[in-house]
Amino acid sequence: MRPCWFLPIAFSTLSLAQSFTVQNSNTRSDLRGVSAVSARVSWASGTHGTYLRTIDAGTTWTAATVPGAEALDFRDVEAFSAEEAYLLAAGPGEQSRIYKTTDGGSTWALQFTNHDPKGFYDCMAFWDRTHGIALGDPVDGQFELIATDDGGDHWNSLPSPYRPHALAIEGAFAASGTCITVQGDSNVWLATGGNAARVFRSSNRGNTWAAADAPILHDNASSGIFSISFNGPHHGVIGGGDYQHPEREGPNLAYTEDGGVTWRASMLHPQCYVSAVALDPQNGRRLLALGSTHVAYTDDVGNSTWKVYWEMNLNAVAYVAPGEALGVGPKGKVVRFKLEP
Repeated sequence: MRPCWFLPIAFSTLSLAQSFTVQNSNTRSDLRGVSAVSARVSWASGTHGTYLRTIDAGTTWTAATVPGAEALDFRDVEAFSAEEAYLLAAGPGEQSRIYKTTDGGSTWALQFTNHDPKGFYDCMAFWDRTHGIALGDPVDGQFELIATDDGGDHWNSLPSPYRPHALAIEGAFAASGTCITVQGDSNVWLATGGNAARVFRSSNRGNTWAAADAPILHDNASSGIFSISFNGPHHGVIGGGDYQHPEREGPNLAYTEDGGVTWRASMLHPQCYVSAVALDPQNGRRLLALGSTHVAYTDDVGNSTWKVYWEMNLNAVAYVAPGEALGVGPKGKVVRFKLEP
């Protein structure tokens, strides 16, 4: 198979409408999660208990550490305003935790600690500021799922009959805080990897699940689906590959037009390892995908070539507004993208 980097990386010259700006994050921590409230307000998270916030579209980022969480790796952040945000720390046993602030980070409440030494939480998503769900790797053959309906004051495990069963070696990846996503007031999808590539879907907040195989590279424990994004109840995209060999070309991208019942391999080319994908909030065909070797954008997920392709190392992405997105990555890297006029 021809490696991903074989093709010339020069697509950005095709359109002057696409550009990016590197912003000063005021941290050197590796950043793994990002959440946008609006074009001006965004949060990010990362290693060493780090979180970031901007209220001026990234002109100024304020970086700080959650007290007592200096050893934790915040792989996911979900924000609802300049004052209110949740952080999820990924790791074995009690390293998996959820914190919440309601005062812009001045104080943080520890809402959940995983006490199962076999547990490892990966990502979370919220239908609204009070109803959320978090996903963990399988324990005793079933995925861990906890949910809240009171803004995180209580996180309760979904009963065993409601939780999906895992295949051997199957799990989830805490690469970008996007291995689970929600839509509307009850739809939820979760994506798996590790010698498997499946998407589980539920239309009732996880009370029942159905699984679909996905055409994503999954031939070893470091491969599978890493990220999932939906625009509305029908249009979704998944990205992944092999994070230990990011130069391996796909199939690393797939999309659905029926809510995840079936998945179709994307013909976009090249397809290096994808850590995170995001669909434009106003257009379910516009895709931004990124990973440890590239950032790529298309205005139609059904295309065979990218509209723009940059060599760049980033971990997570979120749209801040239609046509504008924010990416974060190693050593405090924060990049703002302009994708459409």
